[in-house]
Amino acid sequence: MSRTRSMSLRQLRALALALPEVEERETWGHPTFRVIGKVFLTISEDGSAVTIKASIEEQAGLILADPAAFAIAAHVGRYGWITAKRDQVSGAELEDLVIQAWRRTAPRSLVASFDHRR
Repeated sequence: MSRTRSMSLRQLRALALALPEVEERETWGHPTFRVIGKVFLTISEDGSAVTIKASIEEQAGLILADPAAFAIAAHVGRYGWITAKRDQVSGAELEDLVIQAWRRTAPRSLVASFDHRR
């Protein structure tokens, strides 16, 4: 499926790090992004794919809608995580997925504060 412009790695890092209490840490040989120590996003070693925390329902819907762009993530897929090919996913869609992953992972009080500031 042809999509609009994808997000660069620089833009992806900036997006993730702009979210409250997020830190980037290299783990398992590639970048991971954490909120209060909990991973919600990883980037593959070559940067071509990202693994994002999602719900089981969201995972199923994304894969059904676009199996060329999305797949069940290795190791953590049973918990709803997805792997997305960066060049197959629009920047807007990736932004939404990353923010939703952060929201699933961050403490409720931090999410409430984030929503209040927006």
